Amino acid sequence: MNESEEERSEDPPGPRDVPGLPGKLRGELRELGRGMRIPDVDGATMAERVLAQIIAEAVPVPVAEPPGRAERVRAWARRRWRMLSAAVSGLLVVLVLTPPVRAAVAEWFDFGGVAVRYDPTASPPPGSPGAGPPGCRQGLTVAEAALRAGFDPVLPAGLGDPVAAAVSADRRVLSVCWRGIRIDEFRATIDPLFHKMTPVPAAHTEVDGQTALWFPERHRLTLKLLDDESRPYAPQVRAAGPTLLWQRAEGLTLRLEGVTTMERAVDIAESAD
Repeated sequence: MNESEEERSEDPPGPRDVPGLPGKLRGELRELGRGMRIPDVDGATMAERVLAQIIAEAVPVPVAEPPGRAERVRAWARRRWRMLSAAVSGLLVVLVLTPPVRAAVAEWFDFGGVAVRYDPTASPPPGSPGAGPPGCRQGLTVAEAALRAGFDPVLPAGLGDPVAAAVSADRRVLSVCWRGIRIDEFRATIDPLFHKMTPVPAAHTEVDGQTALWFPERHRLTLKLLDDESRPYAPQVRAAGPTLLWQRAEGLTLRLEGVTTMERAVDIAESAD
């Protein structure tokens, strides 16, 4: 291969093949072409970049449609709900962490006609801690008390024969007394008859498979009574010792006072006929 053939093999196709160009001009163009170089950009050749651009322009880019009225309303409602939820959660945290508010708001409940309030700052009325519950001063027999109250009382077998019985002035509460022990029985009503304010939360237990409450410490007991014309009069307020509170299937609520341990109180309650 001679020199002219070697030069033609190295030269890219170009102006030398164009008819009518002067030989000198053709040579200058050939030299210029040899000195030119198209740089790579980001590892891609110019041809690759042009091809990518063509593909990008050929495939439409999705554009989000502006939200309609219904979607805007839903988004607004979601934002408002999140704000409300956060506010309520914050309020609940404050209530739980603030003892006075917690005692006033969260610790009121009603159990079978007995309103219970837990207040760690509460103290019972003055009185001898070992005095025990008051006796049945009317000195009625159980039969006489049942006739006045209009229902037969529940009598635990574990306590033996009662000493006396009594009935409240409004005849809603029938009490049966043993030595140092008292059971009050009544039918639950919408308006609570007994109100307990205790510095120690009541413990949950069971009597015959039903939920019962045990109050282990002395607490304030208020009995709201009615007169013969069903009008409220001055309530009775006294200190109460450990008390078991439970309900019977026949609709009676019972409170046993004067027993110092929950286990014995439950045993007595479950021995009732």
